[in-house]
Amino acid sequence: MTVTAEKKQEIIADNARDQGDTGSPEVQVAILTQRIRNLTEHFKDHHKDNHSRRGLLMMVNKRRTLLAYLKKKDVERYNALIQKLGLRK
Repeated sequence: MTVTAEKKQEIIADNARDQGDTGSPEVQVAILTQRIRNLTEHFKDHHKDNHSRRGLLMMVNKRRTLLAYLKKKDVERYNALIQKLGLRK
């Protein structure tokens, strides 16, 4: 269910704005998206796991908040991130 350290470093490298950037909204959203996808796969087998479902909902809300912030600050970066992660259809 968790993101491995290697996968996390790969996500950070793909989405970082500068060298050593781990806290930008793009990186945070990308990591949250990967964790949300992992949990979504988990729920296909464990549909009664309500404790993890609460964590999933908190992650989705955190990602939504970060995306709203990024959209307010810089629409081009927001659109690029949405396109890159495939969040909107």
